Formats: sequence, structure tokens, C-alpha cells
Amino acid sequence: MSSMVDSFEKIPCEIFANTKEGSAYVASEIAKLIKEKKSAGEKCVLGLATGSTPISMYAELVRLHKEEGLSFSNVVTFNLDEYYPIAKDAFQSYWSFMHRHLFNHVDIDPANIHIPNGDLPKEQVKEHCLQYEQMIEDAGGIDLQVLGIGNNGHIGFNEPGASIFSKTRLINLENSTRVANAREFQNIARVPRLALTMGISTIMKAKRVLLMAWGFKGAITAKAVEGHVTEQVPASILQQHNNCTFVLDEQAASELTRFKSPWLAGEVEWSAQMIKRAVVNMALKLNKAVLSLTPHDYNENGLGDLLVEKGDAYEVNLQVFYLLRDSLTGWPGGKPNVVLPTHPERSEPFPKTCIIFSPHPDDDIISMGGTFMRLHDQGHDVHVAYQTSGNIAVTDEFVTRFIDFAVGFEDMFDIDNEKSAQVLADAQKFLSTKKANEVDTAEIRAIKGLIRRCEAKATCKYVGIADGNWHFQNLPFYETGTIEKNPMGEEDVLITMELLRKLKPHQVYCAGDLADPHGTHKVCLDIVFESLRRIKAAGDEWVEDCWVWLYKGAWQEWDIAAIEMAIPMSPEQVMKKRFGIFIHQSQKDSVPFQGSDSREFWQRAEERNAATADAYAALGMTKYAAMEAFVRWHY
Repeated sequence: MSSMVDSFEKIPCEIFANTKEGSAYVASEIAKLIKEKKSAGEKCVLGLATGSTPISMYAELVRLHKEEGLSFSNVVTFNLDEYYPIAKDAFQSYWSFMHRHLFNHVDIDPANIHIPNGDLPKEQVKEHCLQYEQMIEDAGGIDLQVLGIGNNGHIGFNEPGASIFSKTRLINLENSTRVANAREFQNIARVPRLALTMGISTIMKAKRVLLMAWGFKGAITAKAVEGHVTEQVPASILQQHNNCTFVLDEQAASELTRFKSPWLAGEVEWSAQMIKRAVVNMALKLNKAVLSLTPHDYNENGLGDLLVEKGDAYEVNLQVFYLLRDSLTGWPGGKPNVVLPTHPERSEPFPKTCIIFSPHPDDDIISMGGTFMRLHDQGHDVHVAYQTSGNIAVTDEFVTRFIDFAVGFEDMFDIDNEKSAQVLADAQKFLSTKKANEVDTAEIRAIKGLIRRCEAKATCKYVGIADGNWHFQNLPFYETGTIEKNPMGEEDVLITMELLRKLKPHQVYCAGDLADPHGTHKVCLDIVFESLRRIKAAGDEWVEDCWVWLYKGAWQEWDIAAIEMAIPMSPEQVMKKRFGIFIHQSQKDSVPFQGSDSREFWQRAEERNAATADAYAALGMTKYAAMEAFVRWHY
């Protein structure tokens, strides 16, 4: 098995269950090197990266310093890159990032910190880059370089096409990179078009390289690890480094052959789920219905061993066909008064108490709006828990519109509320003088949160659920006022446990979308998981009968072979869902922090739901207009 994996993977990969474990591994390797160098009386020269990927790793280094005495007194650092132009003290600058996450919390000598200067006059930049290269050389070269990987395969800010011989320099950022980074700046217009970056040759000179990739980076990671070396995927050039390791979580490793098509990398245990995955992937690749697959198809696509073990191709086809068929249902809460052993949900009890956890105030309608409406229409007691205020995703211009309305309303009806007038006046004054990238005041955040709360409440009324069945949790981890959120906290879990114990639901729906560029979805999911684990450990009987269904957010869909419950939608239901999404006017047209996808949320949702229906039809199922998909979580 190992040799077969090695034949696909041209860069060694260390794979961990989750980001936390992978980050701890990288931090431990850095700590080990720092200590070895210190024992030898030498400086430890580290190349450091920024972005969301290394945040957990830096947090672990800070913990090692504070709790286990790891000293950074012998550490010299060189950062990969910096935006240009940008002031050092701007929240989005990498100088600020590094001090916020690492340097302010450890005992490193400030003189040993090196970060490209994004605040220089342009005529001085070339000389600065030459000096940066010289400083690395004078320090004895980089002992260990930490990297992340961009969606297009960039390392540092070396975009596709960057020369393998490139050195530290000023570069133009690709539009896809600027769009991906727009979440840090509220909108793309504020993202710098240029950046300073170490070159690929600079990175390749490092004695050791550790590249981290988490979550939705699976496709580009597989290209870098298993594809050809090409400057169009800069990370693939690391195949030519003699001491490089990719450190991945399970999701980032999911597109590697050993996970995506393990039957090609060695012997596998042919479970029902593994058979379904292999056959579905083959059918989609060949553009064939499952029942049309032949023994020749199996042999030509590396699945001959499956036929040896399981026998006739048609019998295998039937097994997979039934698994797909049985995942389809128009009754997400279970069909009452019938016995359906293969149905995704239980028939009893009926009706059920259902709670939809919505990370932002619109994820419920965007991600599972059709199912939301169907659960209500079929008589279940449906609740929605809006986990965060979502205030950061409301533009200043939208707030101004509402303030103007509020002021006009008071004037029109001659309402004299001194406190209200003062709040509105203060808000108007702040917005009129707000600096680029300045963090909102508590009052502005409250107004933005109120806007989203009203939209969410209107959506619930549109669906028809009862007053009091919507719950605004305003989880504290979210309320930082910036794109960076706090980790899950004890209060977040206690708030969630209280709601779950109050409702005692039979069904819980929550966002299993770990690819959310905000990071908010993952924290919200972890909070629900931790709450349910604690409730179960405490012996609450109701939780034994509570099933958890995971939906995807606006960014991705479940792999077709992983889907355990698919809810078909008619054209009329698709339109009804669209109108429900339209209620969230603050999120229409121009949305801050929308990541690398410029489509509006309703467009993403419809195209994704239609694609799921098309995939089922291609596999030989009934053709529907759209489908929403779910995977069950067992705890």
C-alpha cells in the first residue's frame, strides 16, 4: 500500500484528523528546531506565513511559550510577503497580523523580526527587495520555511506563471487572489493590487519546508502533490525540494488518490459506502447511468477487484442503484404512518421537534430553504437558531439607508425620543468620518445586527413558523467587529446547550460546510457538536433520539456518493426559496466577505441544487428541478 501511495504522491504528506492536530504537529516541529539550535548555541531562522492557515499553529507556539517555557530569544524570522501599499498599523497588514498572533506574545527580539515593508515609496521597493534577500543570506539562510497554499496553487504571493528562478520582488496580484482576500477588506475595491513576496527560488533555498493546507484546499493540494511540476501550479515546484512535507487535515487530503480512489492505491475493504463511492464516481466519469455499467467498465477503471470479491457487475450496480434511490425523499422529517426500513429518517415520532442552526442569519433559507419549508408544511414544530448576528456582512451604505429612514420616520411623525436621536446622530457622525478599514463601534455593529435580525425574522414569517420559534443566540465568539473571530468559548457552548435542553429536538440541522471562508461555519458547527457531546455525557435521555443532519453552505455541496438524504424540489419550490433569499436585502447585489465566488447567494444556491439533481439524473434517478442534500452525523 505504501509503495503504491508513494507512486502517486511526489511530496510526503502528513495527514491529521483536524486542523488543531495538524497545527500542533507543525508547532512541535518548529519548537524542536528552536531548542536544537539553542542547545548548539545557534540562531534559528524561520520563514513565516500569514493568512488563516497558520493561525492555529501560531496559537500553539504561544501556548508552548507561556505554558512550557519555549523561548524565542534565539529566533530570527523572515515573513513571506506583504501587501503593497499598506501601512504597518493597518489591521489587514501582515505586520499587524504577525504581531497580533505571535510576536506580541513571545520573547522574540524585535530586531530579529523581518517583514517586507509595504509602506515604502515605490522607487525604494527594488532596493528593499535586494536587501531582504541579502538579510536572509546574512542570517545563514532559512532553516525552516512555513507555507500555506492558495486556491490557484500560489505559495507566498507567487502566482501561477511565476518563475522558478524568481526572488523577492513586487508583483501584481491575480484577480482571483484579490477576490479571495476581499473578505479581509470588506470589498475588493479596497484590496491592494500589488504585493511584495519572496520568490520561488528564495523559498526553495530553505533547508526544510512545511506546507500546511486545511479544509477546502483538497483539489489544489492534489494537483501540487500528484500532478506534474509546472509554474502554473507554483506549489508543485516543491516536488523538487529535497526536504518538503505537506501537512494536511483529512478534508484537504480528500482529493489525494489514496482517499478519493483508494482502490487504485492498494487493497481496500469493500464496505457498502466504499462500493457506492467507487461506482458513483466511475458512472459520473463515464457519463453512464449506474445500471448501464458493464464488467468492461469495472476492469478499465481499476475496479476489477470489486467484481472478484462481489461477483456480477449487475448485482453491484443494483446495490448502488438502491442506495441512491433510498436517499431520495420528499419527507425530511420522516413519512408518518408507514414502515420504510430504508428511509433516511424515522417515521416516528410524528410530528417532530426540529431545530435548524444557522451560522449567519440567512444560511437557513440559502442552504436548506426548500427543506425548511417542507418540514413546516408537513406539520413539524420547526425552530431556527441564528447563531451569530452576522453584523460584519452589512455594508456601511446599507446602514446609512436605514438611519436616514429612521430619522425621516421620526421627523414625519414628530416623534421625540432623545436617546434614540442621539444614537442615530452618533452613528451618522461615525460613518461620515470612518477611515478605511476602521473597526465599527458597538452601536454600528448593533444596528447592522438589527438589520439582519429583522430580515431573518421576516424569513421565518415567510416560511410560516410560529412566533417564538426563532432564536437569536448572538454567540460571543463572533463579536470582534473584524473578519477574525475568537475561538469557540465556554459561553458559546452553554448558550447552545441551554437552547437544546429547552427544545429537546428530534432533529438538528446544522452547517457542515467547513469550507466557509469566514471560518464562522466551522466554529458554529464545533459549538453544536460540543454541546451535544456534553449533553449526552450528562445522561440526558432525549438526546439518544436526536438525529443530526448536516447541510452545506452557499460555497459547496456534498460529494454525491456521500449524500444520505436528498430532498427533491419542484420548479415552484425553487422559486419560493429564491423569494425567501431575496428577503435578505442587505446581502443582495454587493456582499462583503463573499470569498472567491462573485455570484449572489440565490444564484449559487440554485445552481448547486440544480447540479445535485442533474447528478442524480445522470446516475439513472428521476430528473428533478433541484435537490438539497444532507449527511448524518453520529455522536
